[in-house]
Amino acid sequence: MDFVSTRIITADVARLVAFYERVTGVEATWATEDFAELVTAHGTLAVASERTVPLFAEGSARAAANHSAVIEFLVDDVDRVHKELADVVGEFVNGPATMPWGNRALLFRDPGGNLVDFFTPHTPAAVARFAGR
Repeated sequence: MDFVSTRIITADVARLVAFYERVTGVEATWATEDFAELVTAHGTLAVASERTVPLFAEGSARAAANHSAVIEFLVDDVDRVHKELADVVGEFVNGPATMPWGNRALLFRDPGGNLVDFFTPHTPAAVARFAGR
């Protein structure tokens, strides 16, 4: 088994895709107006319209209802990225802070209310965990 992607359901695909293109620097690939993907070296962030939910099961997902998952991105310098995103991100939940597991992390919300964590390994143990990624 190989983990490949995380999909966000949204009422406004274009807005959310534009946000993620801006904060990640990755250009989305659009399959339809209801589905786009931002592909990175280690995973894909898929963004889909609420109209796609019934294709799986009616009512199985709801836009802007996430209160338990965090979408995480490894970045080279979280402090620099924080400064660069000051005019893009509407709500920073936590400024760059070093977590007990050794990552320096920046937590914010995307336009759909989803939690996003940009992090940089900070301690020697964290750096070793992410070596080669």
